[in-house]
Amino acid sequence: MQTSIALSVVLFLVLPAWAQQAPAKKPAPLPPAPAGVVIEESVAYLAPGRAETADLYLPAKRAPGVRSPAVVIIHGGGFTGGDKAAAREFNIGTTLALHGYVGMSINYALASKDTPTWPQNLQDCMTAVRWLRKNADRLQIDAAHIGTIGGSAGGHLAAMLAVAESKDGLDPAGPYAEFSCRVQCAVPMYGAYDFTDRKELSMIGKPREQAPEAYRAASPILYLNRHTPPMLVLCGTGDAPATVAQSERFAAALQKAGVEHELVLVEGAPHSFHLQPKQRDLRPLVLGFFDRHLKGK
Repeated sequence: MQTSIALSVVLFLVLPAWAQQAPAKKPAPLPPAPAGVVIEESVAYLAPGRAETADLYLPAKRAPGVRSPAVVIIHGGGFTGGDKAAAREFNIGTTLALHGYVGMSINYALASKDTPTWPQNLQDCMTAVRWLRKNADRLQIDAAHIGTIGGSAGGHLAAMLAVAESKDGLDPAGPYAEFSCRVQCAVPMYGAYDFTDRKELSMIGKPREQAPEAYRAASPILYLNRHTPPMLVLCGTGDAPATVAQSERFAAALQKAGVEHELVLVEGAPHSFHLQPKQRDLRPLVLGFFDRHLKGK
């Protein structure tokens, strides 16, 4: 990325968004774990003083010494709402655990009218990746194989998590800075990937005309290169035309950059589906993608 984008990131780091936020709401309860899945709820993963936590979805009864790939699950909600325990995230987390993955569904910094959160929200996702690597022994994680998945705002953040490199100046200073926050693949679902034509965005807190470089810095489409990890881009044809267009434009940019990818438009699916919408069972597709890139199958 250009130096100007990195400098714009520095300006947004002067006062961390979480330092301005009201305490996070009480975590939503999860349904009972299905057979074969162990859930650890509301696990602290951020710096001391942060209220946002994560839910862990673990395969049950793994033999000692078995290492599982991990996937960070990022909820949607327009960067201002949503929760790690929503039905979509529970569906994804249990699906992953039942197929030999460790899922980590996270809450992250949410914006409000007077509290922008970019790039703190992305850095929370990066910290989740570092936390998984730090706790790899306890959780029996293969630290070299971590992916991410997210929908809507979470789709954007999953894409950003995949495309950002250390040289872009977005990595958080801590905690767990001794561990990498890079992922090996991503499944962004019905997200926005180019904010350069967006007039205003809650997480940035200023209109584009006042902070154009921040809107560029938050656009995954501008980071693509031959080092970008593989992506499976999902969107429903029943979604808003602008959202479908964003997915198609992002896939075209991935193609131009030479990035391994697949765009799947789910016929008739609306916005905000999980892995089992009525239009199509997406579990074989998504698990197959993760198996290829995190298990080497």
